[in-house]
Amino acid sequence: MKIPCFTDPLLMPSTGETAEQRYAKAVPLAGTLGQAYVERRGIPLAVADTAGVRFDANFGGRPAVVCAMRDPMGSMASLHGRYLETRRGQNKMLTIGPGGGVFGVLGGWQAEPLILVEGLFDALSLATCGWPAVATVGRWAPWLAEASVNRTLWLAFDTGRTGEAEVLKYRQRLLGADPHRLPPPTRCKDWNTALAKRGRLTVANWLHSHCAVLP
Repeated sequence: MKIPCFTDPLLMPSTGETAEQRYAKAVPLAGTLGQAYVERRGIPLAVADTAGVRFDANFGGRPAVVCAMRDPMGSMASLHGRYLETRRGQNKMLTIGPGGGVFGVLGGWQAEPLILVEGLFDALSLATCGWPAVATVGRWAPWLAEASVNRTLWLAFDTGRTGEAEVLKYRQRLLGADPHRLPPPTRCKDWNTALAKRGRLTVANWLHSHCAVLP
């Protein structure tokens, strides 16, 4: 199956703002529609705040929760936004910037274990359960190849053909790592679905039981 290839705009459409400029205009989640949105998806406000998630009432024309995707030095590489609502024909997300970054929680790529997930809310779901994660948001960050050398790598992408295609891609690209598949709990498409259906404790136990298999 062909993996989607994203061509993100360098600047915010219509305003010409950079990722840094747009992120600076976003506000903390508390008291906004963004707070209600993340909490509706099972993410405590404190977890989202700690991860740097903010609210932008006009992110390309619609309200969204936004997060910085950063390079290994901590500089912003892109700004990723997840829209609160979508109508038919509208995109669920918008990412701007030159790319080459990831969204990390609880230490991200520097933490142990190194867990790669697909989306913003997958990473936030793992953080809710007390686990670090790195969300790729479907983008490739070349420096991950060096960052994962001689490390156990958990490929925790979604279930289904697209997720398995991502697993294969990262196995092929991160040759210096020791990669292992870490699927979401049974009958759950992704980690946020698992959090909503199974609850924090069950997902935390699932992560511990799978990651503890290796010495």
